[in-house]
Amino acid sequence: MIAFLMVLDILSAKRVPFSNIVSPLKRYYSTGEINFEVEDKDAKIEEIARKFSNGKVDHLDGITVEYNDWWFNVRKSNTEPLLRLNLEGKTRELMEKGKEQLIDIIQGKSS
Repeated sequence: MIAFLMVLDILSAKRVPFSNIVSPLKRYYSTGEINFEVEDKDAKIEEIARKFSNGKVDHLDGITVEYNDWWFNVRKSNTEPLLRLNLEGKTRELMEKGKEQLIDIIQGKSS
């Protein structure tokens, strides 16, 4: 509650939209969650792990791979027959490039 009141105080003092205050804090561009229907979800996650083994890999929830300027997570849905992709990059270009690479792999378009 106190934090909310402090934010209101800042907004009233600066007389600018909240989005103007938080936009400098935004560090990454995000794809949001993208869903894919995939027959063999485990095999697809293994393929992604092989192709992105040069990053920092974590298998806690599907596969998460981190690089210096972008990261992604691909995981199986617990409630639907889907793979879910979330990706963030420090620039829109990095985010789009990573998204294209992963979509191609997930949809079977890469070699």
